[in-house]
Amino acid sequence: MPSGSGTNSQGNRYSTPGGTNSSSGSSYRYSNSNGSYYYSNDNGSKYYNSGNGSATYTSPSGQSRTYSTK
Repeated sequence: MPSGSGTNSQGNRYSTPGGTNSSSGSSYRYSNSNGSYYYSNDNGSKYYNSGNGSATYTSPSGQSRTYSTK
């Protein structure tokens, strides 16, 4: 992942570092052209929001939980 921010070849915006729990390190965030977004955090957790009413959180231990965001 390149450092800083920009737009990848699929038209999705990224920033790194840019996770939800860190402003440094290897965290990153994607904001996708379809309205979804994805965070990968330094602690190993991940968060994906589909942009149409559901989200999935994956803990550092790998347990996932999907829930409604409506």
